[in-house]
Amino acid sequence: MYHMRMKGDHYQMGVKRGRIFQKSRLSFPMRLDEFQICHGLASEEILRDFFPEVCREVQGVCDVTGADYKRFISWMLCMGCCMYNLEENLPVEVRGCTAFAYSGSGRVLYGRNNDLPPYLKEDSKSEIYIPKNGNRFNLTTSSFINGEEGLNEHGLAVAMTFVLTDLKDIRPGFNSCFIVRYLLEKAGNTEEALSLLMELPAASGCNILLADKSGSMMVIECTPYKKRIRQAEKTGEGWAVCAVNSFRSEEMKPYDFAKGEDYNSAGRYQTVMESCRRRMRGDPVEEAQRLLRGEYGFMCQYDEEPDFETVWSSVFDLKSLVIYRAEGDPRRNPFKKDERLRSGLSVRPY
Repeated sequence: MYHMRMKGDHYQMGVKRGRIFQKSRLSFPMRLDEFQICHGLASEEILRDFFPEVCREVQGVCDVTGADYKRFISWMLCMGCCMYNLEENLPVEVRGCTAFAYSGSGRVLYGRNNDLPPYLKEDSKSEIYIPKNGNRFNLTTSSFINGEEGLNEHGLAVAMTFVLTDLKDIRPGFNSCFIVRYLLEKAGNTEEALSLLMELPAASGCNILLADKSGSMMVIECTPYKKRIRQAEKTGEGWAVCAVNSFRSEEMKPYDFAKGEDYNSAGRYQTVMESCRRRMRGDPVEEAQRLLRGEYGFMCQYDEEPDFETVWSSVFDLKSLVIYRAEGDPRRNPFKKDERLRSGLSVRPY
């Protein structure tokens, strides 16, 4: 996993990233069909309307690398949405992932297993962003500029989980990974993030988990047609909420195109919620790590799945802004403390 730091004007941050790509001689699998190109171009107009700064960041990358901006950002906006021909034209986009938040005994935690094909592991990144006129935040991503999860300086955690969507139901809008980036940079707490999210057009099905240091937490089940808020549940001495790769609400289940072929989402959800009810009695950070390692039930045990594994695990302490991360399968890789976000708050951004 790469550990990077981006600071300043959005365009200049893009230029910096473009130079890194240029130096590394990276190329990108921008194999887009007509549907994806049309979707990407229409989605770029929406992204630019809500979040023009991030479009300038992508433009900076393209200006350095020589990539065509419209095609490049279309490719990025298809990620986590309709990239069904990623990696040698796979028939569907392959993503797992379990995200949860827990509040109890004066602590507020967020945890995640990010489950993907292993070829995405080497290029995964943990990035500190210090954007001009925006929140400072840590973004963890298997891509770049957008991401799967993050924690900002105000103690707000934002995360996505992928829900497979029928192509006929996909509409122009924000993909889930750009939703995560937007909310981290713009919102200070769960209430603000929810208000911003409800205004965003979602391109496809996804879950967006929000949690802040006050203990306010929820999952918003999103489709291009509607959004539904799923509140945290009481779990003994605390509260918990969990998102996997399916919708839990009955009214949203018809929009889930996976029809149960989702890497045992139901089992992962059950493991998390039962563990939060019965296990969070010791140090909650250690308990969350045990949960993510699969010690309390099925979570990351994809040994029988070809070309699929947990590529990283995270635990965020929302009050202290300390992050614990296992880079790789958490059964074989230790959780290491990352204090870059917290330590960076003592430094003036400009």
